[in-house]
Order: sequence, then C-alpha cells, then structure tokens
Amino acid sequence: MNKKELIEKIASKAGLKKAEAERALAAFEETVIEALKSGDKVTLVGFGTFSVSERKERKGRNPQTGEEIIIPATKTPKFTAGKIFKESVK
Repeated sequence: MNKKELIEKIASKAGLKKAEAERALAAFEETVIEALKSGDKVTLVGFGTFSVSERKERKGRNPQTGEEIIIPATKTPKFTAGKIFKESVK
C-alpha cells in the first residue's frame, strides 16, 4: 500500500474527504517528526512507539579500497510495534 492508497482508506473509514484525510496524515507525520527532533517519544498504546536511536561512532571499511574509515555517530528514527499490533499481524 502506498501513501495515496492509505489516504483513500483513511478517508473511507473515517468518512472524510480525501483532501481532509491527506491533511490529517500530513499533520500526523509532522507532529511525530517534531516530537522526535525535540527528543520525545511518541507512544500509541497498542499500536507502537516512535523513538530516536543513537548509534555510536564506529570503524568500518571502504569496500572498494579496503581502507579503514570512521563512521560518525548518528541518530536514526525507530519504530517498535505494540503488543496488539504484533498479535493482529500473526
């Protein structure tokens, strides 16, 4: 399912126009991103948790030259599925 199909499903299930569903989805995405940027977690009980994971600086190798390189520390978004979500997919 792509974003367009998701918007159509949201619109039909919530009784919204497609434009309204698209704005609601965009607002959800923006809110989650803003919360993660500020260091917060977003927990939707039963569905899952959006959080930020920190990776430490580490050594790696350039596969073309074999040269050892330093991979810098980074922050990456992470999603952990909730219990109800996991069980419903089984």
